[in-house]
Amino acid sequence: MPLAELLPPDSTRILTAIAVAAGYIGLCGNAVLGHRRHRRAADPSGAGPPDAGTLLVVHASQTGFAEELARRTAERVAAAGIATRLMPVSALDAATLAAAGRALFILSTTGEGDAPDPAAGFARRVLDRPADLGRLRYGLLALGDRSYRRFCAFGLAVDDWLGRQGAVPLFPTIEVDDGDPAALERWQAALAMIGVVSDQPAPWVEEAPYRPWRLVERRLLNPGNAGHPAFHLAFQPQDGTTDWVAGDLARIAIAAADADGRTPHRDYSIASIPADGRLELLVRLARRPDGTAGLGSGWLTQQLAIGGTALLQVRRNAGFHAPDGARPLILIGNGTGLAGLRAHLKARAAHGLDRNWLLFGERSRSSDYFHREEIEGWRRSGVIARLDLAFSRDQDERIYVQHRLRAAAADLTRWVADGAAILVCGSADGMAPAVHAVLSDVLGAEPLERLAEDGRYRRDVY
Repeated sequence: MPLAELLPPDSTRILTAIAVAAGYIGLCGNAVLGHRRHRRAADPSGAGPPDAGTLLVVHASQTGFAEELARRTAERVAAAGIATRLMPVSALDAATLAAAGRALFILSTTGEGDAPDPAAGFARRVLDRPADLGRLRYGLLALGDRSYRRFCAFGLAVDDWLGRQGAVPLFPTIEVDDGDPAALERWQAALAMIGVVSDQPAPWVEEAPYRPWRLVERRLLNPGNAGHPAFHLAFQPQDGTTDWVAGDLARIAIAAADADGRTPHRDYSIASIPADGRLELLVRLARRPDGTAGLGSGWLTQQLAIGGTALLQVRRNAGFHAPDGARPLILIGNGTGLAGLRAHLKARAAHGLDRNWLLFGERSRSSDYFHREEIEGWRRSGVIARLDLAFSRDQDERIYVQHRLRAAAADLTRWVADGAAILVCGSADGMAPAVHAVLSDVLGAEPLERLAEDGRYRRDVY
């Protein structure tokens, strides 16, 4: 994915928008002042029908970025004296939309055009059905990544559905490529046009800065493997700062320009916890069709010297954090997806939580059993209560993690009934959809959607 360039906003366009906003605010000053006399804070609960004057701020998020943007948006709406309600799209229906009158949507897209996991139920229940939304006015911020073919597809699908139901846009839909700050400036200008004026500049979401980290270890994890080599990498911060949560990501600026002359970045699941004193990754060397090394994985595994420095940013990935409490965890992954699962197991071990079931798949036990000693140590000590392994090339029939999961259907049902959450990390092309299909078959499509809406089914897939 290309690094979001910190481009200066289009000053002409922004100034024009502000001028229009000022005119609009002058015409509507009395109404705004009336709202301020009855100022209400953002309501995160979404309970009960909204008042006719309430502006809904609706989010659908896979990683937590859209949810954070929505929260900041709701705060700014409330600060402008406008009654607002913040809610996930999973809690939304057509009747609530029609009653509200105005709504702002902040919607991300995951994978190749899919709704975020917590929004899958909404997509199934609502988007294929007619609704009377002729009195609804709305604005929409669609978040996506142009490196995927169906850029912003879920946000655009909701936009299309709203239009077909008679809803009228307050301003043109704004598309955001990988958190592009210029697009978020346009969102702020658009909000000003409907009376939400703020002196808070973009970026709206606070992110950790890029800091220098020193590569202190690079170890081949799969010697003798017939496929692409996978490496365990460890970095130590030069300023001593280690602050993240299991499930978070490391964004690394790659010290090599791409075809457009920009400095790209790559995101990787963090495989360690801060108590380790270092940030660890599992990185597989990717190859392009012509056989050359991938830009990010090639630099990290072949070019960056031990002792060399990388600029690294820790990125919050709330959509893959463990749910609160001591509920059991079912951790499912393949290949370098073990990274995110390993961080969760480390965190669970540190807190004495031992109801953990790991299902992990790779090619061959002899060469691809990543972190074997550690995993089997956790199994012996009881940190891992159940371990299912799938090495696809070790027998004539290809066996993958989804096959192990289906074979354990009775135990899967029992663990979920006991309150277990399901975390999936790894390949979005084969493993993740196959695992999803098994979960849907065993647990039921609607119960699985409810697990996602409740934060008990979370995925970090790529």
